[in-house]
Amino acid sequence: MEVRKLYEQAGQGQLFDHWESLSPSDQQALVQNLSSVASKNDPKKLVSDCQQAISLSKTMANQGGSIEPLPASSYQSVIGDEKAKQEYWQLGLDAIIKGEVGVILMAGGQGTRLGSSQPKGCYDIGLPSGKSLFQIQAEKILRLQTLTRTSHLIPWYIMTSKPTRTDTEEFFKKHDFFGLKASQVTFFNQGTLPAFDLNGEKLLLASPTELVESPDGNGGLYRALRDNKLLQDFAIKGIKHVYMYCVDNVLSKVADPVFIGFAIKHKFELATKAVRKRDAHESVGLIATRQGKPCVIEYSEISKELAEARDADGLLQFRAANIVNHYYSVDLLHRELDNWCTKIPYHIAKKKISFFNAETVETVKVTIPNGIKLEQFIFDVFPTVPLNKFGCLEVERREEFAPLKNGRGSSNDNAETSRKAYLDLGTSRLKKAGATVKDGVEVEVSGKISYSGENLSQFKDHIFDKPNQILENCH
Repeated sequence: MEVRKLYEQAGQGQLFDHWESLSPSDQQALVQNLSSVASKNDPKKLVSDCQQAISLSKTMANQGGSIEPLPASSYQSVIGDEKAKQEYWQLGLDAIIKGEVGVILMAGGQGTRLGSSQPKGCYDIGLPSGKSLFQIQAEKILRLQTLTRTSHLIPWYIMTSKPTRTDTEEFFKKHDFFGLKASQVTFFNQGTLPAFDLNGEKLLLASPTELVESPDGNGGLYRALRDNKLLQDFAIKGIKHVYMYCVDNVLSKVADPVFIGFAIKHKFELATKAVRKRDAHESVGLIATRQGKPCVIEYSEISKELAEARDADGLLQFRAANIVNHYYSVDLLHRELDNWCTKIPYHIAKKKISFFNAETVETVKVTIPNGIKLEQFIFDVFPTVPLNKFGCLEVERREEFAPLKNGRGSSNDNAETSRKAYLDLGTSRLKKAGATVKDGVEVEVSGKISYSGENLSQFKDHIFDKPNQILENCH
């Protein structure tokens, strides 16, 4: 049996220890499942990759090389710079009008940490309207399409995972794609990778016939783009610019014309958004350079002195907090995608993994980490891009970043903080437009009415004095 031989040569003969106890149909299922995994990832190479990832984890904190902030040629803040924002907005909007912009949403995560069995995008953060994250983001696309006044629809590519794909598609169908055309929404799956024991030597079984598998991390986007032939779809649709973001950021400016225009203006092939660190020791990844190449560094990789160092304006030198919100030129993807898929490293995550024990023929539940899951990081491609083709745009945190990571009642980045950030932003925009909002009153402004504060002058002199008001339609 070729499949068995393939795994035995990779030192994984234990996967067949229970072979004799399986029925003929289960034997066939085991072979088929192992064959499917091997068709995507050679077992011997997987073991080697895992060992390399373990070695990498031991050296990550000691990578060496000079770490510097991005140079001014690659870094710009638009906080308070209305002139620059307007210039970039028009450039980005023009690209959308021409049908050159596509949007990728990273939505493979489950809402487990939020106490939900649904995909994270289905989650209701508690807005008066009860809208899900998916709906909030879809309505921003609808508003941009209204602003462009063209027949071009903005293509929305939604990356799901094996556990979330069916539920995500059904949720969209149930809600009639939130007003979008079904034809402009494309679902595709990120890949999965088998899990290992803590030594990174033995693959784990989830059941008598299946390996333990888990999503391959946000860096799995690159393989998913290649394997689902999305570059060909970009070509058919004439897409030249890709905006990528994560589903758990309720404030993400989906298909942001300012960000896209920033990249177009400066001819950047890969760009990323950043927000200012809350303080010198906030535990966030930072956009910077290492040995003259763009990268993301972990907060633990810089000294206390570097973390607290300030520039001539009194701002932290290392302040560009990574929010996983990127721009890609399609030309870059055509050139580099295959290379990225084969070259970027794996990282390890030690996890509690329930597994099937072939010796005792039972499923084992665990309470402490007992295994390794492999994943790739999306930012590991940054150093492959020349610095003069890489850009970072600093944006206002309260307008663009309110992540949903933790369950209700946690200290931060939860449903309560996301809800408050969303309502505070809408309320502040109404006030700026001349409305009066009484103290303690929060107003939910639908994305269908306003994308970034425009179109709210109709509420000038209006008094909002009742709780839980929802502005859903224009006057």
